[in-house]
Amino acid sequence: MPPDLESNVAERLSPEDLLEAWHLLIPEDRLESFRALSRPEAEDLFLSLGARDQGELLRALPPPERRSWMRLLAPDDCADLIQEIPHHEREELLSLLDDTTRKEVNGLLAYAEDDAGGLMNPRFVRVRPEMTVDESITYLRRQAPEVAGAMHYAYVLDPEQRLRGVVSFRKLLAATPDQRVSEVMQTDLIKVPEKMDQEDLSRLFSTYRLGAIPVVDESGHMKGIVTLDDIVDVVREEATEDIQKIGGTAPIDAPYLRISIVDMIKKRAGWLAALFIGETLTATAMGYFEAEIARAVVLALFVPLVISSGGNSGSQATTLVIRAMALGEVRLRDWWRVVRREVVSGLGLGFILAFIGMGRILLWQALFHTYGAHYALVALTVAASLVGVVLWGTVVGSMLPFLLRRLGFDPASSSAPFVATLVDVTGLIIYFTTAKLVLSGALL
Repeated sequence: MPPDLESNVAERLSPEDLLEAWHLLIPEDRLESFRALSRPEAEDLFLSLGARDQGELLRALPPPERRSWMRLLAPDDCADLIQEIPHHEREELLSLLDDTTRKEVNGLLAYAEDDAGGLMNPRFVRVRPEMTVDESITYLRRQAPEVAGAMHYAYVLDPEQRLRGVVSFRKLLAATPDQRVSEVMQTDLIKVPEKMDQEDLSRLFSTYRLGAIPVVDESGHMKGIVTLDDIVDVVREEATEDIQKIGGTAPIDAPYLRISIVDMIKKRAGWLAALFIGETLTATAMGYFEAEIARAVVLALFVPLVISSGGNSGSQATTLVIRAMALGEVRLRDWWRVVRREVVSGLGLGFILAFIGMGRILLWQALFHTYGAHYALVALTVAASLVGVVLWGTVVGSMLPFLLRRLGFDPASSSAPFVATLVDVTGLIIYFTTAKLVLSGALL
């Protein structure tokens, strides 16, 4: 940023503009702009930032100022921030918290980051089943300052802290004052174990449209709640990771413009090298059919056309199946239904491309006499190869995610470039084998 603009950045950025431009500013400008805000505006901005940005901003502030900002965060948000900080600095930030919050944050840090326990807020509204509605409302008012960010429902717990039911605030306000909470609570409720994966948890939110879901341990003791706000970040994170894997790169754990070039190369080099090695098999396959290419050079003209069609159809299939798996639309037991659909789809798509390919060859032959006396056989070879290659690509692309899931890997690892590379090699074999059968006695 030019020096004359840098000097005025704090003066001309409102909180909304600053939040929008945050990732475009250098650290010094972020800190200067943040300090220029009033305390209420700065608090709103700080709470709107992601955990990584909060951590970077906090580390840029002088140590005496960090305590008030750390204590502004709910325990689950505080745990997220701590996880973004280098290990050697974590204890210093934890020491800024009060004893109760520090214990809560340490408890959350003991869970895996992508489990329900690692996402939950240990502070929630709780009432007893034997309370009257009037007593519970009075009790809720006393709890409000501590659980302001988690006031979605009131959870009904017994003396052993086991979850017995849930009651909405609307239902409490609509009930008569002398009714017992046990009379108005809902006992048929959605709850999740501490170790449920965040992806499965996000599907529950999508299915039941809840504002919060309680988290319980194996004995039914309530440990906390996961809110819709928490899960929005999870959905974005999971979708980003899957898209990056499908694109053939390792997941990037920082914004694109802020990750170093060295780290970017490291993330992309592994997959790219693996795909390159895989593509060398294409040259091996071409070498195996060298004699056929020498006798019928016209076959070489259609190699890119045929193998790219197979790779593209495979990439389509694997992307559709991976997304269906992520949304819970397809499970491992559905593999046979998927393969049947993809066989029909592959044949249909193959015949469409075969018709286009054959038409193109016949048209060029009529206009330019490009393909020699046996152009009809060449057209038939290309058409038949396209049907076979596209069918093979769709089947391979749809089945690889199932195979990886069965082996315990992330289905997104069957990335589109990987499927395309695999189909390239096998596509050549299909193409030249078809050419041998169709052109034998003519060009071969």
